Amino acid sequence: MSATDRPGLRGKTLFVTGASRGIGLAIALRAAQDGANVVIAAKTAEPHPKLPGTIHTAAAEIEAAGGRALPLVVDIRHEDQVLAAVEQALARFGGIDICVNNASAISKTGTLATDMKRFDLMHGINARGTYLVTRACLPHLLKAANPHVLMLSPPLNMEERWFAPNVAYTMAKFGMSLCVLGMAGEFRDRVAFNALWPKTVIGTAAVNNLLGGDAAMKRTRHPRIVADAAHHILTSPVGFSGNFCVDEAVLRAAGRTDFSAYGPADDELMPDVFL
Repeated sequence: MSATDRPGLRGKTLFVTGASRGIGLAIALRAAQDGANVVIAAKTAEPHPKLPGTIHTAAAEIEAAGGRALPLVVDIRHEDQVLAAVEQALARFGGIDICVNNASAISKTGTLATDMKRFDLMHGINARGTYLVTRACLPHLLKAANPHVLMLSPPLNMEERWFAPNVAYTMAKFGMSLCVLGMAGEFRDRVAFNALWPKTVIGTAAVNNLLGGDAAMKRTRHPRIVADAAHHILTSPVGFSGNFCVDEAVLRAAGRTDFSAYGPADDELMPDVFL
């Protein structure tokens, strides 16, 4: 099915974690352009000193783009908060069609520099949080037409070079991808499970803080490229499942050849990790 003849997301309800900014917000805004409903499940209700955006500013952007928004303060490490958010989503929109597990914690540090508090944070959000949110949404996804779960997580490349510099972080991110591997088989032909990862570094505010400067940000792509790839995946038939997708490859397969709108030329871009 080509990009031009596939159905959009009008009337669909997306439960998106970490959607107050960055890639999560970009995915929500792309869905809103179709007229989708978006549950913004994120922690930021008040402005962050270093990162722009709250669940309320995200809601305003989503509604301005043509969607309907439900901003909810949710820490996905806490089951009671996740279950309450799902119930509020059902009360507001009547169901859940799509779950996007975008929320993530990162600390690209070695073993001796990664204390257990940081280890637990990454695993609590990335692996456990993804499992928890997915599990909470699944009973409702199973009632939906063409339901999808999308993890913002990398392909399972089991090579030493991806583990050695930051064992704890890689374990936590691969935990998200392992959910795709297992659940795609468990729910085959009933719910689609896929992972999506960027080919290049994406220029979010969080990445800017890590990279530390405009020069580095000029070598990144805009989050819209991930959002456009996510939209293509989420409008695919439920049989498209168990895939570890890369944003540019998804769009090329859909017929896109010009990526200049997303950032600089290929030779100026910083490649992302895990690929």
